[in-house]
Amino acid sequence: MSQNLFDLSGQTALVTGASRGIGEAVARVLAAYGAHVIVSSRKEDDCEVVAASIREAGGSAEAMGCHIGDLEQISALFERIKGKHERLDILVNNAAANPYFGHVLDTDVTAFQKTVDVNIRGYFYMSVEAGKIMRQQKSGKIVNVASVNGVIPGHFQGIYSITKAAVISMTKTFAKECAGLGIRVNALLPGGTDTKFASALTQNDAILKTLLQHVPMNRIAEPAEMAGTVLYLVSDASSYTTGTAINVDGGYLIG
Repeated sequence: MSQNLFDLSGQTALVTGASRGIGEAVARVLAAYGAHVIVSSRKEDDCEVVAASIREAGGSAEAMGCHIGDLEQISALFERIKGKHERLDILVNNAAANPYFGHVLDTDVTAFQKTVDVNIRGYFYMSVEAGKIMRQQKSGKIVNVASVNGVIPGHFQGIYSITKAAVISMTKTFAKECAGLGIRVNALLPGGTDTKFASALTQNDAILKTLLQHVPMNRIAEPAEMAGTVLYLVSDASSYTTGTAINVDGGYLIG
């Protein structure tokens, strides 16, 4: 074990949904601790902006576009990774969809399918493709960004909450079956975070006021406050940790 438990030098990390928000913050932290980071999201040009900024700060990064709701794009992404890199040490599944806000009984089938395709099917096949590479090298770390909504369903966020509960279960399943292959799989459960993705909640004063009544720290998080937990989960500091889901929620799940 390295004397510096958080040193990621020589490791290659793939972060999805990394053009902004939590994914961008995670990509920057992993690069700061020595990893070569593949910045991925639907629009490669947006990813390149983040990757270029990381390089300008002295880190190592590149952009690779991929919409994880599209299985062909997932396959193409991993072919591209295998063609350029000898290994993949870290996968952070962060990209997500939440197109519907309303009563669960009124869920539109299109919104339902998009949410499932990205948040469940996308995470699953990203983990499968990364896991196959990690199985060959007999080591790897996967972190799934779930949500506190996977534990306590968010109001008018039914299908999103259901998919995030599935991500928590998926994390445990992969952890159990892949531990013997040297692959650790864990989940991050963010609470309310100031991102564009969550802006429908955080930018609505009435909704935000109601939310904060259940957060002992009485504020929402900044994206960077999620990145440290991911760093822990992909580093040697968590070498005996797999199958766990860590709440980073200001105390929301205390109840």
